[in-house]
Amino acid sequence: MTVRIAQVGLGYWGPNLARNLATVEDAELTVLCDSDREALERIGRQHRGARLVDDFAEVVANPDVDAIVISTPVATHFQLARDALQAGKHVMVEKPLATSSAECEELIRTADERDLRLMVGHVFLYNAAVERVSEYISSGELGEVYYAYSQRLNLGQIRHDVNAMWNFAPHDLSVLCHWFGAEPSSVLAHGYSYIQPGIEDVVFMSLDFPGGIGANVHISWLDPLKVRRMTVVGSEKMVVYDDVSADAKITLYDKGVTRRLREPASERLGDFGSFAEFQLLLRAGDVVIPRVDFVEPLKRECQDFVDCIRTGAMPRADGMQGLHVVRALEAAQRSLAEGQRVAVDGAGG
Repeated sequence: MTVRIAQVGLGYWGPNLARNLATVEDAELTVLCDSDREALERIGRQHRGARLVDDFAEVVANPDVDAIVISTPVATHFQLARDALQAGKHVMVEKPLATSSAECEELIRTADERDLRLMVGHVFLYNAAVERVSEYISSGELGEVYYAYSQRLNLGQIRHDVNAMWNFAPHDLSVLCHWFGAEPSSVLAHGYSYIQPGIEDVVFMSLDFPGGIGANVHISWLDPLKVRRMTVVGSEKMVVYDDVSADAKITLYDKGVTRRLREPASERLGDFGSFAEFQLLLRAGDVVIPRVDFVEPLKRECQDFVDCIRTGAMPRADGMQGLHVVRALEAAQRSLAEGQRVAVDGAGG
């Protein structure tokens, strides 16, 4: 079975999706759609076999389209995805899945009722370095996970429709939820608007995850350096994932603080048989930079979408993953407005 795919939206990210969709196995990029005719024809010259249309309704009505990939402004995600699902098309939507958890839940219900695959573009879940860190956490190599922090900074790609948090934080939130196997239970967010009134350019998020795991996320599109770095601190080891680094995507540190129980003092004191002295020892061991076999994450993401359509399996970045991220973003947006920590609605449900 060859999955016939339409790519809708050819702005900043759409051409990258089209390039990968044209190369994945068992798929055919059959339609390109954008309301900007100039962009449509420019990208169309790179994909001569694809039909060019500027009307989304024509894509939805096309019986030769099995699946639709949507990379359009965030405010349009829900309506376009719902129309596509109702027309019987499998759907992949760029992040975030929608602008509210209620919209995400409706998309999930619609896909489930029609036995269609719904996927969200959490591309970092298909990053080999992110997978390696996940293995360190799940195997217990890091010990008990204490906390994590993330920095996603850059100068540019300033949006007018969403703030920096809604634009960038879905990446970090999707990775953290994947690593810890849970949604955050609460979030405290503080932001600053410098370029456009009411649109935060810089956001600091503090998240509580189940099991006492803390996380901080720093987001900015107003920074002198491009930084995509995440650190996880455990009781036994610590790991840094640096997506910008060319030769050290992951650095594993055998460092930590050891709490050692000592008994000799109680043995000498006799009457203090229950006395225990806790001594904190700083431990610094090896630093390891493991080899990571890297395949373009976007290609792996597109292949997963196609494979799940063909086999009926659920994609790694399914609708529920999209819902978890949007729930956290909703809570963070409320926190920005209210200036206080906010519970994540539905977390753990």
